[in-house]
Amino acid sequence: MHLNMKSKVLTTLGICLLALPGFCRAANNCTWINEATVSGLLGGMAIVEVTEADTNGTTICEFTQQGDGFKRVFRLTVDVTSEAHARLESLVPSCKIDAFPLKAIGNEAQACTMNDLKSGQGERAIGRVRDQLFTILIYTSLKDDPILTRETLKIRINTAAELVAGNLF
Repeated sequence: MHLNMKSKVLTTLGICLLALPGFCRAANNCTWINEATVSGLLGGMAIVEVTEADTNGTTICEFTQQGDGFKRVFRLTVDVTSEAHARLESLVPSCKIDAFPLKAIGNEAQACTMNDLKSGQGERAIGRVRDQLFTILIYTSLKDDPILTRETLKIRINTAAELVAGNLF
């Protein structure tokens, strides 16, 4: 009987140890995109900070990668509103001249270069899926970033918009 009790204790302990890694992982509270994906888009390990939906139905997920003398940011804002189309229309002028449509990504999605940045460079995407308006900003503080070049920023903002819109469905 004593051996049987020892076996049960060891079995229970083993199960607890196997389950421990699942409990020890950092939580990723951004519903639409995760740290691993954004880390790939930014070119290195990113940390997320999530601001949960406020009374206006807005959730913000901000992923940051900081290095020696630079900062890269991926910021996703999702607004749940019955006026998503109208709010999207109000954001369109902020993209100005170089806006380009993001085909087959949600409704009315487009991206543009962030020319109003004091330093660094970035791309913004805006779009909607039903009653959910999303905006994505990918930004680097380096004007001549070797990873987030102008060309790669355009590719990565498109990829990010595809992923987010897909997860909003």
